[in-house]
Amino acid sequence: MKNFSITINKGEYFVLTGKNGSGKTTLIKLIAGICQPVEGIIKINGVDMTNVPPWKRAIGYLPQDGLLFPNRTVQKNIQFGLEVRGAGYDEINSQVDKVVEMLDLSNLLKRKPQGLSGGEKQKVCLARALACNPDVLLLDEPVSAIDEKAKIIYCQKLKSLQKELKITTLHVSHNSLETEFLADRVGVME
Repeated sequence: MKNFSITINKGEYFVLTGKNGSGKTTLIKLIAGICQPVEGIIKINGVDMTNVPPWKRAIGYLPQDGLLFPNRTVQKNIQFGLEVRGAGYDEINSQVDKVVEMLDLSNLLKRKPQGLSGGEKQKVCLARALACNPDVLLLDEPVSAIDEKAKIIYCQKLKSLQKELKITTLHVSHNSLETEFLADRVGVME
């Protein structure tokens, strides 16, 4: 990616589309701190985060493939980001309880990821991303592994949560209906 600049307004739901290989996932990984840019600056809320480690950024990240830990229960998967950030026991329990209620996951807490449907896995990944109370939510194709009927419900939930939490969201998608439904603004990468 060269000569690239993007500004996403605070509290905005921004959907980024484009062909495969255009750099959408790379951009999200750069913002999340998973990849380091060769040059350039990444600012979040006006603060240079280019060299700040991922766990110290106020980012919630939902990768395309979810990346749930198979050896951990749903509850332990949701707690993971808070544990990495060094949150205390009370904060972890409070945040986990909050997102579990928001996403109606209480009946899944003791289960392992292997027995979950695609939609349930995505909800768990979203809960893990939101548990850290991020300033920015990065969603890389969050509905690609969900069947068509469940996609509509999941997109409605994403939009209502984003409005309720007033969280700045960058969502990568190839689906034009999904984009139309969710986006306050759309960017196209070529």
